[in-house]
Amino acid sequence: MIVVTGATGNIGRPLTQALAEAGQKVTAVSRHTAPVPDGVRHVVADLTEPAGLRPVLTGAQSLFLLLSGDVHSAGAGPADIIGEAAAGGVRRVVLLSTLGVATRPFGPTRIAMRALEDTLRGSGLEWSILRPGGFASNALWWAESVRARQTVAAPFGDVGVPIIDPADIAAVAAACLLDDRHSGSVYELTGPEVITPRQQARAIAAALGSPVTFHELTRDEAKAAMSQSMPAELADDTLDILGSPTPAETRVSPDVQRVLDRAPRPFADWAARNAAAFRRD
Repeated sequence: MIVVTGATGNIGRPLTQALAEAGQKVTAVSRHTAPVPDGVRHVVADLTEPAGLRPVLTGAQSLFLLLSGDVHSAGAGPADIIGEAAAGGVRRVVLLSTLGVATRPFGPTRIAMRALEDTLRGSGLEWSILRPGGFASNALWWAESVRARQTVAAPFGDVGVPIIDPADIAAVAAACLLDDRHSGSVYELTGPEVITPRQQARAIAAALGSPVTFHELTRDEAKAAMSQSMPAELADDTLDILGSPTPAETRVSPDVQRVLDRAPRPFADWAARNAAAFRRD
């Protein structure tokens, strides 16, 4: 049995599907009820209460651990999830971390994630750690404005990073869960090319077959919009990366190619697959 947390999100959905298609028994864990592939067991659970995962993890062989931001909040105890996994007999954990652990290690969230990585390394379990950079699916933030006004509004229009398709993260995670050769590996996951917000808008326009205008926001405008859905500190942190990425954050990693024996998918592929999200009804 493989347990997948965050199983109904942009990474968890394709991962659950891939594991089910590979003939694996899968338990999909999410905070809310949602559809899952045929044959997959679905469990509603809150990762901020690790003890509640005990019956889910008992008897499982492997765990894909994806944590939302609130699991790092005071008192949440994400390390306890690894303890519950070990107690339940789990042999292998694949942890979704972040590239920022290596490139910007001193932010509070990244300090917490690095501590979790260290807990996993010292747990006695087999482990793999995935450190993706920016996600192609973050472009869904623009879906409403594209549908309503055919406009993408974003800061730093001509500053790019090699964002990754979440489906590629899922494919790497599946490989790590199923293949012993990846045990003890840390993979940095990026897309195949540096791409700017302005270029992403062009790719969305091409996928739709209709024009999309790019409107560049100031940093203050972007922070005001982002602060509606995340803490102001995290908004500032994100804007620091988007506006002034380090050389390590613009580097195209070879790790997707190394694990999957194929190049990562470009943003244009993601836009084509998700064009319906940006199309007017």
